[in-house]
Amino acid sequence: MRALIVVDIQNDFLPGGALAVNEGHLIIPVVNGLMSKFELVVATQDWHPANHQSFASNHSEKEVGEVVDLYGLPQILWPDHCVQHSRGAEFSDDLNTSAFSQVFQKGTDPRVDSYSGFFDNGRKNDTGMADYLKTKKVSHVYVVGLATDYCVKYTALDAVSVGFKTSVVSDATRAVNLQPEDYNTALQDMSKAGVLIVESKDISPLSID
Repeated sequence: MRALIVVDIQNDFLPGGALAVNEGHLIIPVVNGLMSKFELVVATQDWHPANHQSFASNHSEKEVGEVVDLYGLPQILWPDHCVQHSRGAEFSDDLNTSAFSQVFQKGTDPRVDSYSGFFDNGRKNDTGMADYLKTKKVSHVYVVGLATDYCVKYTALDAVSVGFKTSVVSDATRAVNLQPEDYNTALQDMSKAGVLIVESKDISPLSID
């Protein structure tokens, strides 16, 4: 069975949000349209405590975009975003959340960031998504959402690493693009790791792999 993984389509990653992804809102109609083509749809949700150490505000004399060592891992410092129970952490009102069978929250440990929907960046904490998908007999996952060069990329790479055939729907993602080529680089990195790069128009409805 195929499953659609909807990554972090939350207000803080959309225009006007604390960490807005350029044109991030444009993927929502594409993602909503894809949901009817899958028997199973799950979502990830960035869910940070206010004291999360990936926030520049929690480091004196540090600025957004600087890289620090966070308990042995390199960490880009971000603006405060997706703080638990905030409006910014909520899914977009335009997103069809009624299709979600399960939501997997990530980034809850203040000591480590979590780009992937499966594991934190140190691969110490497991969200349970892999086990959930396997209990549902999922063999092929399709990843969409925000952002291509961070949470989509690492969710897709981890999906491959735990044994799923994995596709990323390129027109249903957008990138942060701290560097202009980050979107293309992310697609290349995923492809090299065995991720299939597809477009929404190529996905047939409700077929079983």
